[in-house]
Amino acid sequence: MALHVPKAPGFSQMLKEGARSFQGLEEAVYRNISACKEFSETVRTAYGPNGMNKIIINHIDKLFVTNDAATVVKELEVEHPAAKIMILASQMQEEEVGDGTNFVIVLAGSLLENAQDLLRMGMTPADIISGYELAMEQTVQILDALVCVTISDCREEELVTKAVKTAVMSKQYGNEDFLARLITKACISIMPEETTFNVDNVRVCKILGSSLLNSEAILGMVFKRQAEGEITKKNKAKIAIYTCPVDIGTTETKGTVLIKSAGELLKFSEGEEHKLEQEINAIKEAGVDVIVSGGKIGDMALHFINKAGIMAVRVNSKFDIRRLCKATGATPLPDITVPTKDELGYADSVYTDELGDTCVVVFKLEGQESKISTIVIRGSTDNYLDDIERSIDDGINTFKGIARNGRFVAGAGASEVEVAKRLRKYADSVSGLERYAVQKFANALEVLPKTIAENSGMKVKEVMDRIHQAHFKEDDSGINVGINIEGEREDVTLDASEVGLWDPVELKKWGVKFATSAVVTILRVDQIIMAKKAGGPAAKTPRGNDEED
Repeated sequence: MALHVPKAPGFSQMLKEGARSFQGLEEAVYRNISACKEFSETVRTAYGPNGMNKIIINHIDKLFVTNDAATVVKELEVEHPAAKIMILASQMQEEEVGDGTNFVIVLAGSLLENAQDLLRMGMTPADIISGYELAMEQTVQILDALVCVTISDCREEELVTKAVKTAVMSKQYGNEDFLARLITKACISIMPEETTFNVDNVRVCKILGSSLLNSEAILGMVFKRQAEGEITKKNKAKIAIYTCPVDIGTTETKGTVLIKSAGELLKFSEGEEHKLEQEINAIKEAGVDVIVSGGKIGDMALHFINKAGIMAVRVNSKFDIRRLCKATGATPLPDITVPTKDELGYADSVYTDELGDTCVVVFKLEGQESKISTIVIRGSTDNYLDDIERSIDDGINTFKGIARNGRFVAGAGASEVEVAKRLRKYADSVSGLERYAVQKFANALEVLPKTIAENSGMKVKEVMDRIHQAHFKEDDSGINVGINIEGEREDVTLDASEVGLWDPVELKKWGVKFATSAVVTILRVDQIIMAKKAGGPAAKTPRGNDEED
């Protein structure tokens, strides 16, 4: 008989065998902070225009080369529960604003690092949380006061291009001018008069080969495929869109046809062919120039389509069919019927083209306002094209932000330094232990401009000293002074507002809110309970960077 070993009295006595429990500052809080700091430092080097790229190989061996924090955290598959809270905060930022994911993670990591110093000094997590929440509310108010530019009309191309350029620069430094103009053209051309701007209405088509500078924005849609028939171009085309295959119809039930002679066989096939030809001719008589099918186009049907002089295009994706209907104004038809005038779509030109060694079909709308535009991007490798697509996505989301709220604060780290300065002044008026947490919140904000300087290979202390001198002028003339990453030894600062380096105020506000919310949630955790996994070994201990194997 096996010897029974009694469990130690206490909390672990109530749990299954193999379960683990950690509690208190040393075991739970410091472990969580340590893991989050390590995760934050991983993506911190990718922050800013000169941020370094990461090579990530995910669970299906797909390779990613990117400095986009949203892609990095998505593909890393982090297991630590506290680090997951930071990831959730960055994902909420991506959904709400569409940019600034790295901002959230770097700020949250810095806030936790500063909180650890306060905990070691003897402050309780409750005091730190109270101070951080005070500082967050004050930061949001200060950001409203720091607005330097307001874009009231999102169709004003010059101002919008400047605003979009800052977002694109963080991922495609050097190509920001060209890409910003491309994104602005694509977005303004489809901006509706009454309803809100939808980012899904700007499509991206990636085609290998040539240079990025050969990319273009097209009003309408582009599909990477060939036309099905012999006709490859139609101008002022009326379009019929079918969600079903264009082919000889099949019966709903099975049947048997008894054929006794060759003549009967010919008559039987002639009947089917004649019916299909009648259908195609009727579609032609309705004024249709282009047939788009969501399924296959049969050989026999294609023969009669060519005979009728109609262009045929096959689109496999039901989502692309839906978008094409929206772009051309067509109604999707579930069966091969003759479309009415209201059901037909229109495009100024539908044609096939060859870009590099890739064949494309273009539905172009020039004469009327299009509801969908496509940015055709060119590049030498798939990874490069993916990275350009991410920067375009950030630019499009910035335009969406302009359509909602066109207020901007100075970029290049200027707004963070100014907020930190005003927070320190506010901390002097706060009574109680919360004042120390507010001061640490200000210190945490300054990590963002320090990171930009550090990733650009600049002397961080010297740069921050110059920026502080500008911001502490009595006449407030230097509140928009930020880091000049292109400057020489003596030229390390610039007026971000004047040179057009603007950050959306909503991006900063939501970033601060989500980062603070994640930090508060992590600091509230004082116990980690890891139950034994069913049918497997006990769950692994959450590790920080100070834990030995």
